[in-house]
Amino acid sequence: MQVATRVAEQPATATAQRELTGCAIVIFGATGDLTRRMIVPALYKLQQRGLLPHDFAIVGFSRSKWNTAVFRDEMAAAVRQDAGATAFDRESWQKFAKRLHYISGNYGEEADFHDLAALLADVSKEHNCGANYIFYLSTPPSVYSDVIRQLGVVGLHQTPAGAAPWRRVVIEKPFGRDLATAQALNAQIANVFDESQTYRIDHYLGKETVQNILVFRLANHIFEPLWNRRYVDHVQITASESLGVEHRAGYYEESGAMRDMFQNHLLQLYSLVAMDPPVVFDAEAVGAEKIKVLRATRPIPLSQLDQWAVRGQYGPGWVQGEYVEGYQEDENTDPGSDRETYAALKLHIDNWRWEGVPFYLRSGKSMAKKVTEIAIQFKRVPHLLFGLTPADVLNPNAIVIRVQPNEGFSLQFRVKSPGQTIRVHPVSMNFDYESLFNGEAPSAYETLLLDIMRGDRTLFAHSEWIEYAWGLITPIIEAWESSPASNFPNYEAGSWGPPEADALIARDGRSWRRP
Repeated sequence: MQVATRVAEQPATATAQRELTGCAIVIFGATGDLTRRMIVPALYKLQQRGLLPHDFAIVGFSRSKWNTAVFRDEMAAAVRQDAGATAFDRESWQKFAKRLHYISGNYGEEADFHDLAALLADVSKEHNCGANYIFYLSTPPSVYSDVIRQLGVVGLHQTPAGAAPWRRVVIEKPFGRDLATAQALNAQIANVFDESQTYRIDHYLGKETVQNILVFRLANHIFEPLWNRRYVDHVQITASESLGVEHRAGYYEESGAMRDMFQNHLLQLYSLVAMDPPVVFDAEAVGAEKIKVLRATRPIPLSQLDQWAVRGQYGPGWVQGEYVEGYQEDENTDPGSDRETYAALKLHIDNWRWEGVPFYLRSGKSMAKKVTEIAIQFKRVPHLLFGLTPADVLNPNAIVIRVQPNEGFSLQFRVKSPGQTIRVHPVSMNFDYESLFNGEAPSAYETLLLDIMRGDRTLFAHSEWIEYAWGLITPIIEAWESSPASNFPNYEAGSWGPPEADALIARDGRSWRRP
């Protein structure tokens, strides 16, 4: 069947980004965990803060045989659980709930999408949404193609001729399993939606500290001149979890740490830290600079893979005083599974700014602490003064960007201790959002949902970036899958990872930070 013509959106200007127009948000997979835990609670908080447009509606679409009344009751329970019994405001919820609607349907059935189009027309008229639609795919990736195809078949992706309304599609990770599947999905989307209408969401980019990386660099003249190979020795990016795979063991058996964390979260942080300043601060300019980083990243030499990439899997151990079973002991994993729950990677960027500066990325489950941080480690001073010995200057200056928990920044440097002799003492200047701004920062989903409604794609991944990211890590994944690990498990739960990861960075005369 012929698919209707796509309609590209104009990039949002600074003024347009501040304006919100009425819209209807269609959540596919509306009965799922992500909708309950993140999407609907975030939208409710935005309404409580007066940040949603006055005219909006939410339409849930799922295979479950619910109706609107059941959907409203289920979402009320989800929001109450998110807010806590004392923080849940019944009157505010009642106003919000009137804007919730539901339709049951199958993702591959054209007739059900015609029913959805009819419901949207009614809802749009009832709530004065102006026929502006957001299609949020909170579904398993296996049905992304079905949903996108049916939206095109029934014409929901385009606006009527000569009309002002807009249409946008939001796609959750994982965006493909490798380069080939990501390219195929990009092509399927491009057959229906223009790139300007497409929002590939990564919740890490909605975190306040991540958004502040560019402000920190580019709005403070004391930092940007140091952000290069002349002053930076290396960069470490860590995303560790103290929890194991928990209820996600089945997913992890298919995915693993490299697919789950590197292709999206860690490479996004890597791109933001390493990118050159954009010409202007908008989605196209920022996206172009992030793509340049991945284009300049040196491919991993597979003949020396163990010197550039390390994998690990946790065994039994103790995490924060509690005994934890090993990954292979989970009932949803194979007893002899060689799926990695930890990965570390060394990357080099072959450009003028970063030539010779290694970037070390690591992520793992069941580790000593839950923390996500970026550490910019500066070079040592060129000459030791004050009669210092090499042992006195083991820790050079560093800027640490804390993504979670306790979002903020710290600058680590050295001062003289009080006394008659010169003794050097390390100190830190710390900033955290909660203390300074007297309250909790908005959740990542609140930020990203608001940006989608504004038409601001700055914090969303471009199709080209997605393909470069997969192109970087797919050869590693394929090499690991074709050569099963023989030493798993190779790190204890509650540790900082396998000894092979320590050896990876030690070869360069460096060591991992212990946050």
